[in-house]
Amino acid sequence: MIRRRLITLTIIVLLIGIPAGYLVISAGQSRRSGKDKEAEASAQGLREDWPSGMQRRIFELPIPGNAIGVQYYETNNWKASRMYVKFRTTSAGLDRFLSGVGTGRAALETGRVTIAERDVKITGWYFGPGVDWAGTVHKNKKPRPTQNITVNMTDPAAPVVYVVSAATP
Repeated sequence: MIRRRLITLTIIVLLIGIPAGYLVISAGQSRRSGKDKEAEASAQGLREDWPSGMQRRIFELPIPGNAIGVQYYETNNWKASRMYVKFRTTSAGLDRFLSGVGTGRAALETGRVTIAERDVKITGWYFGPGVDWAGTVHKNKKPRPTQNITVNMTDPAAPVVYVVSAATP
């Protein structure tokens, strides 16, 4: 009699308890995921973090793995989607980034700032005098994004890259 009740209890735990526990764990993970996405959607400026892999693929931003101080901000509306990214890298990292975008260091024009005033107001970036700026615009056929790239070359061994990648449908 006791043995039969023990077997019945074991079967009930296996058939009901384990799936119920799985559901509780899954619901908690799903809720945390939703909160992360909500926080990202409500961001009102640059975030100190890496954009997701999907965002980097959509906006074609191959940020080098050795980049530090990565910041990003994404905006979307019915006309265009934009990804603003800033990071510091090495000279070789800059070359990897530029070649990954589809351009090269030769395309950087000394003294040129390619980030528009509208984008400067959104990000709060500063492109004033006294800094060795170099910039280029890498255009793609629609719907692929266009990247406006400006680099602070004051320290050539550790350039700071500013990018606005805009995709229009």
